[in-house]
Amino acid sequence: MTARTDGHTMETVDGLPSTANQGTRLTTSVVIPVKDDAELLARCLSALHAQDQPADEIIVVDNNSSDSSASVALAWGARVLTCLDPGIPAAASTGYDAALGELILRLDADCEPDVQWITAIVSAFDDDEHLGAITGPARFTDGPAALRTPLSRLYLGAYMTLLSVTLGHLPLFGSNLAFRRVAWQAVRSDVHRRDPDIHDDLDLAFHLGENHRIARLPHTTMGMSMRPLTAGQFGRRVHRGVRSVLVHWPRDFPPVRWGRLIVRRRLFSTAGRSAR
Repeated sequence: MTARTDGHTMETVDGLPSTANQGTRLTTSVVIPVKDDAELLARCLSALHAQDQPADEIIVVDNNSSDSSASVALAWGARVLTCLDPGIPAAASTGYDAALGELILRLDADCEPDVQWITAIVSAFDDDEHLGAITGPARFTDGPAALRTPLSRLYLGAYMTLLSVTLGHLPLFGSNLAFRRVAWQAVRSDVHRRDPDIHDDLDLAFHLGENHRIARLPHTTMGMSMRPLTAGQFGRRVHRGVRSVLVHWPRDFPPVRWGRLIVRRRLFSTAGRSAR
């Protein structure tokens, strides 16, 4: 079936997954933006189907691919959306807007989640009703074997450390993150979805972190390609990272943002004590 909403064409398999009759378990939508990555997408979808707790729906957002990415997604039973606007921010936002689950889980087409990935995420949100978003680590699954562990730790360690200072809280890592759908609905009109030259995960962290707590996902990791460190990719990612920060200035210049967050956290803490 094909339909058009908000300027995007949408293809679905017969019968969308239902979020009804699931008891008290939080329902989940996995969103995967993709462009010309059919082979790795198939591996990713295979890993998602091997989860010990399956997703209620898997949404693949095809960002105008020229390969068989959309066909691969349909063959695996995913719900497929086509986003013609260029860039991951537009594609990811299209998927988030369409998600039916109470939790929206995000990873990339080159990712390979541990078998307990969804279980760990649902458990974390079940255990903390005030948790707005969660993010976890990753390990490289290709490239020189001896370099996979040290490079992944260096790459993600630098990302988390630098941007935690910039934001005043944990950043989100786009290959391994999840958030409540109600949190997305609160910020969906604020994110820079039409700018293809920013990192959508960092942009989302600026907006979600304003009023929602972001925590680290324990006890699970995510496999991913070493492509971000290849020639040409790393420099592009650094450029987009800098741009992703600067588009939020001067309002989110670090000392200004830190002060605003401290005031809000104190007010929230005071309100919580008063409620008790």
